[in-house]
Amino acid sequence: MTNPGFVLLADDNSTDAELTTRALELGGVSRNIIWVQDGQAALDYVFRTGPYAHRAPGNPRLMLLDMHMPKIDGLDVLARIKANPQTRPIPVVIMSSSDQEADMARSYAEHANSYLVKPVDFKQFTEQVSQLGRYWMSVNRTLG
Repeated sequence: MTNPGFVLLADDNSTDAELTTRALELGGVSRNIIWVQDGQAALDYVFRTGPYAHRAPGNPRLMLLDMHMPKIDGLDVLARIKANPQTRPIPVVIMSSSDQEADMARSYAEHANSYLVKPVDFKQFTEQVSQLGRYWMSVNRTLG
């Protein structure tokens, strides 16, 4: 792998965040996973503002973004990230319990790179997130 990078996980549900982290670890993506619990924290982290103003430079290699979060909704976070030339290249995967076509359409309209409906079954969830992590962190190539 040329650029190991890190994953930014934005999810307000601690159980979902823990399951996602474990699934990523099973997929071999355990190097560096940063978890934030709301949309404002996600933006602060990406844009190095607020409590993250002094974090090391660099964009996540992958962002896993819950659609419905407190403070700032996931789709608003997505729109702000994709509107900025410095953060636009960050691959953003929407992870949602919604399988509504309207939610998927809105996500892709805001330039989501992928949309994953969170399976209820633990084994299926783990397998999907493991595959997702392996693809974006090991197979996909990025600039820089």
